[in-house]
Amino acid sequence: MFGTAIQPGEKRLKTVFGDLGISTALLLEVILFSVFSPYFFTAENILNVTLQTSITAIIAAGMTFVILTAGIDLSVGAMVAFSGVVVTSILKLGIPFSFSFPLCLLAGILMGICSGSLAGLFVTRFNITPFIVTLAMMTILRGGAYIYTGGRPIWGLPEEFSFLGSGRAFGIPVPTIIMLCIYLCAFVVLRHTKFGRYVYAVGGNKEAARLAGININRVLWSVYLICGVLSAISGVLLASRMNSGQPNAGLMYEMDVIAAVVVGGTSLFGGRGSIVGTFLGAMLIGVLRNGLNLLNVGSYVQMVVLGVVILLAVLLDQIRGR
Repeated sequence: MFGTAIQPGEKRLKTVFGDLGISTALLLEVILFSVFSPYFFTAENILNVTLQTSITAIIAAGMTFVILTAGIDLSVGAMVAFSGVVVTSILKLGIPFSFSFPLCLLAGILMGICSGSLAGLFVTRFNITPFIVTLAMMTILRGGAYIYTGGRPIWGLPEEFSFLGSGRAFGIPVPTIIMLCIYLCAFVVLRHTKFGRYVYAVGGNKEAARLAGININRVLWSVYLICGVLSAISGVLLASRMNSGQPNAGLMYEMDVIAAVVVGGTSLFGGRGSIVGTFLGAMLIGVLRNGLNLLNVGSYVQMVVLGVVILLAVLLDQIRGR
């Protein structure tokens, strides 16, 4: 009468098969580009792919939490720019780097906390659609970045700052290491904590979650906070990589981030998906961009290809949902 409930084991099995499908697609992509370009499958290029993908992949980890609750956050790209200009402006104060560096990191993360908390507050307390709330936040943050800098980049930063975004530890890019650590933490939270189970429950059925005693508003507020903080961290890494604060940084990042999450198998309707799938989805898009660049495919064609990939991923999600 009420339909057949999906058992936890069955749900986990579907997630495993979904991740396996993305893994297969990624493997085929790697093989294809390796055949057509002798420069693709080299250690240096693979590390370069992880470096190029790390910024959007870190944001995608936060976006996964939001989309699992059937929400959306369009402000992530603007948050990258805003946190970047705040951080770099602190480094320009003339304070010794040993003091200004931790201060700027704290300020950048604080910007993410404030932005995520505010978005979560409007979604939960005032029951405004996440699309509208985060669209407004995107406009506010982007405009704030331009006002804060007068529309001009912030240059002349200490050389030590560039290590965070361009340096290497044990031969591996620092942003790649940070990305892997964040995904490991996100995996543990979503798979092995009570909060992670609450995120899936709220996305699957809010009313049932409420009746089960879950504080829905607290969960929703928390996922937007997480997404804001991870976006701010990405903004700091990007500013370090460019060694400058750019008010126009992060343009269209929200599209790449949402694409990575959706391609990774997380349902836009909430309640289904995995952080592993998001990581594989981000890598799939990163490999696609890198391979097409090596083959000298124009940027306009790349946009078309990426759009087709997103459509196919959503279509596959619909078929799997049925």
